[in-house]
Amino acid sequence: MALFKRRTAGKPGEWFYCLEHKTVEEGPQCPSKDRFGPYATREEANHAMETARERNLEWENDPKWHEKNGPGAGTGA
Repeated sequence: MALFKRRTAGKPGEWFYCLEHKTVEEGPQCPSKDRFGPYATREEANHAMETARERNLEWENDPKWHEKNGPGAGTGA
């Protein structure tokens, strides 16, 4: 017996961005390792890569991550 039940159909209104196919999909159609989401709207999912870029820039420019004893200390960050 499987420990985790694989959900094959998504909930109506759940949107994902597939990194493999570079498309927006309703419900989880591709494996979780290949997608961002869930998002509340198709439009949010459509901007997933832009959102990820913005968040990465925020984190890279966050002074806390560059402190000598900050959260990224000792991890090569």
